[in-house]
Amino acid sequence: MRSIIWSNNCLTLLNQTLLPAKLEYIECHDWQRVAEAIRRLEVRGAPAIGAAAAFALVLGAGKLTELAMPEFKEKVTQIANILRQTRPTAVNLFWAINRMLTVLDQMAGNTDSNAAITALEQAAIAIAEQDKAVNEKMAVHGASLFTKPTAVLTHCNAGALATVAIGTALGVVCKAWEQGNITQVFADETRPLLQGARLTAWELMQAGIPVTLITDNMAGWIMKNNMVQAVIVGADRIALNGDVANKIGTYSVAVLAKEHGIPFYVAAPSSTFDFTIHSGADIPIEERCATEVTSLGGNCVAPQGVNVFNPAFDVTPNNLVAAIITEYGILRTPYNQAINQLVQECN
Repeated sequence: MRSIIWSNNCLTLLNQTLLPAKLEYIECHDWQRVAEAIRRLEVRGAPAIGAAAAFALVLGAGKLTELAMPEFKEKVTQIANILRQTRPTAVNLFWAINRMLTVLDQMAGNTDSNAAITALEQAAIAIAEQDKAVNEKMAVHGASLFTKPTAVLTHCNAGALATVAIGTALGVVCKAWEQGNITQVFADETRPLLQGARLTAWELMQAGIPVTLITDNMAGWIMKNNMVQAVIVGADRIALNGDVANKIGTYSVAVLAKEHGIPFYVAAPSSTFDFTIHSGADIPIEERCATEVTSLGGNCVAPQGVNVFNPAFDVTPNNLVAAIITEYGILRTPYNQAINQLVQECN
């Protein structure tokens, strides 16, 4: 199962809004369709969004071959700025776009736009390939946390659908399952768009891993009854102090895990860290449309005209996080020191 496929100057995306009822792929021949797919959550998950945006820039650049290099670069930068606005919280989006623009900057002395397009395509492919390698490394590091049969709880979807490869949190789960150390996964449904019910449960069933779907407000009772021994989630942005932004509802799960003495793990690549912000207070939180809350499956479930607050993410403070799993290894408190070391390794 692949969420992103690049071939013959076309980006093919698995439409995640239709899962699990329908398996449909979207063929994107222009950058505008990719941007729309990101906004609509047809492609979602921080690493997958970053890779999709990188290929969107390739598609956009490919339409500008008649332009001289200065104007070519200006137009590509304009496309990049529009792509940045599609999902403001997931930092992988900005990381990938900045990496692509750096490639363009390095070609400042080259007057051939075709050469620039080739370089951009190679960079986008490298971003996708890097995500695959990073996922595998995280899975190995994360699986080392599970040394005996363990039942885990996860929130939202941080599997193959959210990345280019096997996933972040679910990649760890799959590796630990292979090693005989996962007995059961409890998947929160993850309101309002049900990524846990629609995507995580489906992925785990495809992989043959035992999964039990629960509503979001059941997590505390599951913990109190000793039905899980660990929580593992992905992330969309992590600050220098270890504060973690992830799908709305993650903070509540972390608080419950702390209360019940259950370790709360986060799995995220280094590209999900924002080395420019000091704490979660600086993370922009995307707010989405009211209909995501007032409707379910196309049916209205709330009074017409009711006020709605619909943040797509929340921030879990670092004191609730037992460990952060990266491709470089496992980070533990004090996170300021651990993440500063990560900065050095990334450079």
